[in-house]
Amino acid sequence: MSKRNIVLLVLFAFLPFANYAQEIQARVTVNASRVPNTVDKKVFQTLQTQLTNFINNRKWTGDAFQPNEKIECSFLLNIDQLVETNVYRASLTIQAARPVFNSSYQTALINFQDGDVSFRYVEYQPTEFNENRVQGSDPLASNLTASFAYYIYTILGLDYDSFSPKGGDVFFQKAQNIVNNAPEGRGISGWKAFDGLRNRYWLTENLMNNRYNVIHDVIYNYYRQGLDGMYQNEAIAREEILNALTRLQSINQENPNTMIVQFFMQGKSQELIKIFKKASPPDKIRAIELLQRLDVPNAGNYKQELK
Repeated sequence: MSKRNIVLLVLFAFLPFANYAQEIQARVTVNASRVPNTVDKKVFQTLQTQLTNFINNRKWTGDAFQPNEKIECSFLLNIDQLVETNVYRASLTIQAARPVFNSSYQTALINFQDGDVSFRYVEYQPTEFNENRVQGSDPLASNLTASFAYYIYTILGLDYDSFSPKGGDVFFQKAQNIVNNAPEGRGISGWKAFDGLRNRYWLTENLMNNRYNVIHDVIYNYYRQGLDGMYQNEAIAREEILNALTRLQSINQENPNTMIVQFFMQGKSQELIKIFKKASPPDKIRAIELLQRLDVPNAGNYKQELK
């Protein structure tokens, strides 16, 4: 049993007994409004159903999850272009949340848009993924399921990290395996260092690079020691979150413009404002200084809301 499941066993000890189930509860939406009307839109409804089943019906870990432990996430596949018959270019928005202990609040684990997903899809073609043969016989067809599997493993890694120190390592390694063996071919990108500065390659590189190893401590401190502790002692929990942000700033200062810093901060501004609204004046000042450096687009909001 993993450390995450040991923690969850404690957290959910008093909940009604339930049968063990798959780990992910995903909602998949395929938006094909930009695809020409010459294409039968029923194809995309079929694709949406197949992707939903692909994610929710597959066992992604060796651990036992109860239904109330499932990780809630959503995927929006927004098809931007019909490249050629049955070949599409799309963006993929990924969101996943984790419950905060002893509350009904769900905190974001990931809120990210991948703007570079090309794929081939013919209605009813199998949506399969094989860790030992990521590329498959048709790279463009494999690229879609490889991309989804990559983000599932990344979500699992972040979730496990949030429950135990470096608990997500095995899943980040699985994500790295997909990157290393990713489909290759005309029109496929996002898996290589030279494909951009904010892509699948760099996200996994940052999560696996020992140079940024403190990010795993940041994740654990922020979620487990910070947010999960708010019900018991807000002041101590808030200090843990400040410590996590201080560590994150050390990465930011030593390695400016690193993807993992922006990735971690994405979608957290309102949550952080609520956390520090009730903080002491010295903690507010400290929080504002950190947040303005870590989350530049929302710097004005932090200054205004936490003054």
